[in-house]
Amino acid sequence: MDAGQAVLISSHLVFGAAAAFLAILLWPKIRDSAWMLIIFGVIVAYIETVYSVLKIFGIAGNELIIFSTVSLVSFILPVVRMSFFIAALAIMVYRQSRLK
Repeated sequence: MDAGQAVLISSHLVFGAAAAFLAILLWPKIRDSAWMLIIFGVIVAYIETVYSVLKIFGIAGNELIIFSTVSLVSFILPVVRMSFFIAALAIMVYRQSRLK
C-alpha cells in the first residue's frame, strides 16, 4: 500500500466515523421517520467503509456466500444504504406533495 492509498483509506475512516458519530448523537433527539432513515443510511455507509478496509487488509476476505463472483455482504451493504436514503427521500417528497 502506498501513501496515496493510506491517505484515502484514513480519510474515509475519519470522515465516516465523524458522520456516524454525529448521526448516533442525533438519533435520540430525532423522532422523524425520514431523518431516522438518513441516520440508518449514514451508519450503514460507515459499516460498509470499515468492511471494505478490512477486505483490503485481508481480515474479512473469506465470504461464505458468493453470488456471481461478488460476496453477498459486498452486494447487500450498498443496497441497504441506498434503500434507506431512497426511503427517506420518498417520505420527504410525499410530505412536500401533500402540503400543496
